[in-house]
Amino acid sequence: MTKFMKRGLSPVLALLASVALFAGAARAQDDAAKLGPQELVAKVANDTLKDLDANRAEYAKNKAKVRELVDKNMLPYFDTAYAAQLVLAKHWRTATPEQRKRFVDAFYQSLLQNYGEALLEFTPDRLKILPFQGNPTDKIATVRTEIRRDNGSRVPVNYSLRQTDNGWKAYDVQIEGVSYVKSFRTDFGAEIQQKGLEAVIQRLESQVASGTVKKPTA
Repeated sequence: MTKFMKRGLSPVLALLASVALFAGAARAQDDAAKLGPQELVAKVANDTLKDLDANRAEYAKNKAKVRELVDKNMLPYFDTAYAAQLVLAKHWRTATPEQRKRFVDAFYQSLLQNYGEALLEFTPDRLKILPFQGNPTDKIATVRTEIRRDNGSRVPVNYSLRQTDNGWKAYDVQIEGVSYVKSFRTDFGAEIQQKGLEAVIQRLESQVASGTVKKPTA
C-alpha cells in the first residue's frame, strides 16, 4: 500500500491529474514543445477537460476508449522512462536494457488498469492551477495546483517537470507533499530486495496480461 492510500488519497488523483494536465488533445507536439511549464499545464488541462466533457458518455460506454485517450494524449508529455528510472533508483543501474523497457511498459499499463477509468469522474471544477513561482529559465520546474475532493476540501497537487529536447515533460506528482516517485520507489524497492527485479517485472506483466492488477483498498 502506497503512502497515497495511507493518507486517504489514492494515486487515482495522481494519475487523473497527470492525464488531465499532461495530455494534449487537439494540440500538436511541436506547438506544445514551445510552451513553458505553466503554459503547457494550463493549455493541455483545458484541452483535455474539454474533450472529456464533450465525449464523457462515449467514454463511459466504451472503457477501451479511455485507455486510447490516455495512450494517445498522456505519453507525449509525461516522461515515463525517466519516472521509472527514479522509481527503480539503484536497481535501474543494474537492470538490462530489456528489463528497463519491460518495467516501464508494465508499470505504466498497471497504472492504467487501476486508475484509468477514474478519469471519467474528473471535471473542470475540481482543478485549480495556481500562479507559477519558478524561474522560466530553469531546467526543472514545479507547477502547483489544487484538486477539490468530493467533500469540498482542496488538496495541493504539485507537478515536477524537466526541460528536454522535446520541450517540458512531467516526471513526478506530489499529493499533499507525498511524492508519487518516492512512494512507488519504497514499495518496489522492498519487493525487489526480497524477490529480485526480474520477478517483480514478471508479476506486473502477468497481472497486466490477465487484467488482475491488484486494486487499492482505499
